[in-house]
Amino acid sequence: MIPDKGYMPMYLWYKGFREGVLASSAKPFFLALEREDGGIKSFRLRIYSDPLMGDDNFFICERIAKFMLWAYGGFRFYVFGDRYIYEKLKGAYSETGERAFDYNFMRKVFKRPLEFVYVENSQDFPADVGHAIRPKAQAEGYRIGFDAGGSDRKVTACIDGKAVFEDETVWNPKLNSDPSYHEQGIWESIDKALAALGGRVDSIGVSTAGIVINNEVRVASLFRLVPEGLFEQRIVPIYKNLAERYGCPVTVANDGDVAALAGAYQTGRGELLGTAMGTSLAGGYIDKDMGISGYLNELAFVPVDANPDAAADEWSGDRGVGCMYHSQDGVIKLANELGIDFSSCNTPAEKLKVVQKLAESGDERAESIFLRMGDYYGYSILWFAEFYSIKNVIFLGRVASGRGGELILGRANEILKQYESEIKIILPDEMSRRLGQSYTAACL
Repeated sequence: MIPDKGYMPMYLWYKGFREGVLASSAKPFFLALEREDGGIKSFRLRIYSDPLMGDDNFFICERIAKFMLWAYGGFRFYVFGDRYIYEKLKGAYSETGERAFDYNFMRKVFKRPLEFVYVENSQDFPADVGHAIRPKAQAEGYRIGFDAGGSDRKVTACIDGKAVFEDETVWNPKLNSDPSYHEQGIWESIDKALAALGGRVDSIGVSTAGIVINNEVRVASLFRLVPEGLFEQRIVPIYKNLAERYGCPVTVANDGDVAALAGAYQTGRGELLGTAMGTSLAGGYIDKDMGISGYLNELAFVPVDANPDAAADEWSGDRGVGCMYHSQDGVIKLANELGIDFSSCNTPAEKLKVVQKLAESGDERAESIFLRMGDYYGYSILWFAEFYSIKNVIFLGRVASGRGGELILGRANEILKQYESEIKIILPDEMSRRLGQSYTAACL
């Protein structure tokens, strides 16, 4: 009883492609993506020289470009090695192309159209350039960490790395269209922490849901009801403005990166990818020097399944992307295939609980679902490692809990072992769970 029999992991498809290219006449192909801060991240591979293999060449190059766009983020692709692929990519990632969703989303994030530049000579191809936030694990001084969640906001005040004050307040940022509500809520939390520090603060770190570029909020569901004009005027700089209000440096990071940072502190080493499987798939990445890279890490939209008939994501319209495999939607997709009854459920979260409860009771269908989710996870980790330097992956989110999570973890580890990968999947320790995001944000 194996659901989703058509599943073809991107990792295995790419592995087969590389083996075919090795046995054939081949040529180099390079892609690089430039970000707003001048950062550049590249991917280099060899593709078939034979024009008859053009479809395979374009398929893998387009899937790699898509992965780079959502993993790293950027506004300008550099392409070397095949002008035909360059032209097709430029057409697909345009306002009227097949990837119009991706094009328009990135235009909103980076406030400029996505560009493609063809590089004639390999020696002119841009080198990788990295910029990262370097948090301080032993955070000296008087620091405040703030965590903006969808249902509550948390704040922690620290003196020389020791938490001296913590506060959690329920709020409803997604249901309010007036940015004053969001501003007042943030100020209220930080003012409480400031009072606990006796009015002194040396730095403020912010963990927030959404896409953050240069300490600015570019896209975030927390502020989804705020009208566009007010969003640009008041929400984009909402955290940046804290520096002037409180007279200290402010550093803002995506909550996925902050969760990954907590995992890196737990293991004592970087090169860690954070994955949270809940409503969707969230990601974060810490580099080998324990730095936050500033990548988008929007793993919900990266391609993970090469099956042309894979389930389509209703938002982007693309097939085989992360949110359909590493979230409660992935569980529900497989459960529907196996005929599990959801007639009593009103929400996706309730459907997940039904399958989790069945797994706890030993239901074979539910167990096969979580084992398949483990296949997805193991192969996706191997695929992610083509784009990120990874030593550890932290496994988070409501899908990771209970017997279902154990089955996912066990099967994923089997796959990593099968392919002789040294990547370790870890679970958050009690300290990370107890201290939470706002404490880690204080280290920013």
